Amino acid sequence: MTQQQDWITVGALADGFNLDNYTLPVSNDLNGRTLVLDGPSGESITYRFSQNAVGWSSADHSISHEAASRVTSIREGIYLIDFLQQTDTSTASISLVLDVKQGVFTRVYGQLPTQDDQRSDLFRCALSGQDLTPVSAQFTHGTIQGLYSGTSPSEANHPHQPTHELVGIRNCYAYSPHEVYEHIYLNENLYSWHCLSGVERGLADTDRCHYFKLENELYLFVWREKIIPTLGLVLIDLKQHRSDGKICGHTGDDLGQWSNFPVGSFSRILNTTEYPGHE
Repeated sequence: MTQQQDWITVGALADGFNLDNYTLPVSNDLNGRTLVLDGPSGESITYRFSQNAVGWSSADHSISHEAASRVTSIREGIYLIDFLQQTDTSTASISLVLDVKQGVFTRVYGQLPTQDDQRSDLFRCALSGQDLTPVSAQFTHGTIQGLYSGTSPSEANHPHQPTHELVGIRNCYAYSPHEVYEHIYLNENLYSWHCLSGVERGLADTDRCHYFKLENELYLFVWREKIIPTLGLVLIDLKQHRSDGKICGHTGDDLGQWSNFPVGSFSRILNTTEYPGHE
């Protein structure tokens, strides 16, 4: 009988994923470029890209920051920019999906629970109708100045829309020769993950998730874990059988220390279930 596997911190998970990983190479396509992203409420943020770094400022330049970043391109014209936005009092995960062909973007703002957060146990959360995970994610869709032509789309008709096209798919992801997982996409809100090989071998859970379609067979997938507070974000390319993104969580017991590390995989569909209502 296989011994019960213990849950590990995201810092320990990062150590396992960093060995011989299948992440995409860093893209330099945006180096030296400045892009202005217009949000749905008229707000604008200017981003300046350089080697392994991004700077950003508000329209009136009252807010200005810079951070180390990672830029990848899983498909031509599609870029994922990921970084941590840190101040003296807070840390947030920022991921930008830029579609320079259509001139649109999706921004994912994620936060982890802090030492000061009052976290209820899962039973009390369930009884009170609260989200079971203390990890939050906010999604903003907008346009890129100079690259989008026409009237700015509303949230309802933005090209990056929520989708159920992954629902019913059971996918296998090899993140390295050692780290292999399967995902089962259950419905628009939940998916199950299971570690087949690696530092979490034998562990599994069902967690909250979000899906957005970017192009044909290309998706933004975000998940929020509840047992070990974790934010995961990947672009899934079913056509090329690849994924690329990041996992973010607390490094250890100190909730003030974050681990934000890249992940990438070769993937294959194991099977597909046709659920009623999703044909």
